[in-house]
Amino acid sequence: MVKVAIVGATGVVGTKMIEMFEQYDIQADEITLLSSARSAGKKLQVMGKEHTVEELTEETPKQKFDYVVMSAGGSTSKQFAPLFEENGSIVIDNSSQWRMHEGIDLVVPEINEPKLDRKIIANPNCSTIQSVVALKPLADEFGLKRVNYTTYQAVSGSGSGGLRDLEEGARGNAPTTYPHPIHDNVLPHIDVFLENGYTKEEQKMIDETQKILDLPELPVSATCVRVPVSNSHSVQINVTLEKDATEEEVRNAFKNIPHIKLVDDPENNEYPTPLEATGKPEVFVGRIRKDNSMENTFHVWCAADNILKGAAQNSVQILKKMMERE
Repeated sequence: MVKVAIVGATGVVGTKMIEMFEQYDIQADEITLLSSARSAGKKLQVMGKEHTVEELTEETPKQKFDYVVMSAGGSTSKQFAPLFEENGSIVIDNSSQWRMHEGIDLVVPEINEPKLDRKIIANPNCSTIQSVVALKPLADEFGLKRVNYTTYQAVSGSGSGGLRDLEEGARGNAPTTYPHPIHDNVLPHIDVFLENGYTKEEQKMIDETQKILDLPELPVSATCVRVPVSNSHSVQINVTLEKDATEEEVRNAFKNIPHIKLVDDPENNEYPTPLEATGKPEVFVGRIRKDNSMENTFHVWCAADNILKGAAQNSVQILKKMMERE
């Protein structure tokens, strides 16, 4: 009997996870939906059956679930993930709490497999996921020498508060989530600033890229920017390759990969956009061109749904792989 729990089931990502359960045909004998006391008692449909959301308490992990998928924030994960782990659960966590911990797997299913030194598997940062998916074919074929990111991140990455700031800002109301208005504006500021001048989001992308690709010495830099777009992140990747490559060879590296959609016909105004990526499972790649200022360096633009591939979908893909492996 396979028992699965979703923690944070009523949140933006949690509700998408529930949708993904049906899409990925998650075969569970028992599904439990968990949330804070505020959302407990709500009724949600999961794979055609109605479930009542239960409150997450310190007694909950004693129910001994086989798998627990969490999207309830870092503090909740810090408190509860080890409790589920101690009671035998494999935990797939969508927060930033465990990503860089030694012994914790940081997984994008198209790229790497969990080793399970510990039973907590971390879901990477949303922008990192789509970026490493785009980088992996280049790493395999040419090797990577250097990576520099500039992100254009949608407000849904900040949850309902970000969406509210965008909507209310259009009506002239002051922001409650961001330090400045996001409507009709761009903020080069995601998460807190660190002593090195980078934001925490930028440092996440640097550290997580090296860990997922298993390239700890790879030089990576990032500038992360919040833009007035509702959903789907875009990332400009400037990448220097180890082996010499032509623009056409780089473009061909992205062809015939099921989880990547190549959209690269600038003469006909065809390139990835957030609108096109929203609601789609693939990472969209395009605007591929040589960087003439640096040797063997290329620009690659990618867009992906940050709530799907960047969070819920990636987590459920991990769950599906683990269930098949077990």
